[in-house]
Amino acid sequence: MADAKKPDQNPAAKVGTTGHEWDGIQELNTPLPRWWLWLFYATIVWSIGYWIVYPTWPLLSSYSNGLVNWHTRSAVADQLAALQTQRGPMMTRLNSASLQEIETTPELLDFARALGRHAFADNCAPCHGSGGAGAKGYPNLVDNKWLWGGKLNDIAQTIRHGARAGDDDGHQGSMPAFGRDGMLKADEISTVADYVRTLSGLKPDAGADLARGAKIFADNCAVCHGPEGKGNRELGAPNLTDNIWLYAPDKKTIMEGIINGRGGIMPAWGGKLDDATIKGLAVYVHTFGGGEQ
Repeated sequence: MADAKKPDQNPAAKVGTTGHEWDGIQELNTPLPRWWLWLFYATIVWSIGYWIVYPTWPLLSSYSNGLVNWHTRSAVADQLAALQTQRGPMMTRLNSASLQEIETTPELLDFARALGRHAFADNCAPCHGSGGAGAKGYPNLVDNKWLWGGKLNDIAQTIRHGARAGDDDGHQGSMPAFGRDGMLKADEISTVADYVRTLSGLKPDAGADLARGAKIFADNCAVCHGPEGKGNRELGAPNLTDNIWLYAPDKKTIMEGIINGRGGIMPAWGGKLDDATIKGLAVYVHTFGGGEQ
């Protein structure tokens, strides 16, 4: 039998055990390092000081103000008030100026673009991208192809009232669900999808009946997209001949749109942003793709 370890070679003899043992393995009661303990005590002292100095303790209807009576919320409010005071004169001018006057007044134009750039980053970039390049289902704002019009007044109208957002003055058009609602059969949807792809120069499936597809298009789609597929801005019906696709040009995606319809929602920012900010946004977006005059 092996000799027992000497006391100086046996860790359990030095620090003791917790009394726990698993499969012959004892849990030692090793003390924490001294530096760690002092650091832990320091955090306790710091937390007590923080509770006293800063607002922390919840009360019945409020909270304790702390010794310094400083609040991050009031600090932000003060900073915003100072910013409004600084911007005040230019915001007043921007509110009273028309979009056309803003574009022809260099000082106002620079201010409106700067204001619009920050407002776009905060409100529009999550959908349209930081540079306005858009994404699947979200229009590209830099290609100078506009669903609802690209003039300054058109852009401001779209920003203020949105599209399909419940605002009566907003854009309302949407694409019907021809398949889901039983207006077209599966083979008709496939046939018209082939024809739609040819409008922008894309190749249809081999053996596609384009004459039949043109007839289906004329009977069901031309009322919104026009007889030649060039779209209708009043309805938000895109131009199908320019090879710019809001979703994707593959046949499967086109068929999905025909079957289930399309009708993305753009928020009506008029109830969320002030008029000067909307003007700044319109001017800023107008510069992306050169806009329309």
